Amino acid sequence: MAATRQADRTTANAPDATRPAARTTPLRTCVVTRAEEDRARMLRFVVGPDGAIVPDLAANLPGRGIWLSARADVLSHARLAAAFSRAARGRVDVPEDLARLVVTGLRRRVLDRIGFARRAGQAVAGFAKAQIWLTAGRAAILVQAADGSADEKTRLVGRHTDVPVIDCLTGGELGTVFGRDFVVHVAIAAGGPAAALRNEAARLAGVLGEPGMAGTVGKDLPDRGKDLDAR
Repeated sequence: MAATRQADRTTANAPDATRPAARTTPLRTCVVTRAEEDRARMLRFVVGPDGAIVPDLAANLPGRGIWLSARADVLSHARLAAAFSRAARGRVDVPEDLARLVVTGLRRRVLDRIGFARRAGQAVAGFAKAQIWLTAGRAAILVQAADGSADEKTRLVGRHTDVPVIDCLTGGELGTVFGRDFVVHVAIAAGGPAAALRNEAARLAGVLGEPGMAGTVGKDLPDRGKDLDAR
């Protein structure tokens, strides 16, 4: 009898093949589109003490979070202020330069992630070093300067079309990470920094209105073709 009870408990605790697997990625709902998305690819805002909307790109400020899809058309939507006020349950002030604040903050976060990867020995700069990592299969992401030579960038990628490419930063911006005046090519190894960088780059691509930017980095961003005014 005891053995039977033990078997029953084991069966009860076993995974049910017919039951959908539990989601491990937290979802949030955009207050404009009402779509649920991975919170790591969305934008969080809070209401500051003065009643103004504040971007919380690290998602760690106190207060009730208000979430938006990382999309240019969402940040510029005509009813954005009304959506913020509805979510905050009261009137709020939306800065006129909110989109600029978000873009500037995300650029900084993308650069910070690249800098973290460099300090961890998981990033190299320069055509030759990036090519070595690509050939060895070590490069999980390529970062290429938006103002670099198009022919040279294409030549580096070559047959490695499965490696996501981020091209939302300038050579001068990338240079600040590596202590140089100008950097065009950066290879990032697989690991935590690469995953975080990919999320930040996808958010930046979305708010710049370039979801297809740089290969597959923004491939799972929402469809920009939907008419938000019809919602």
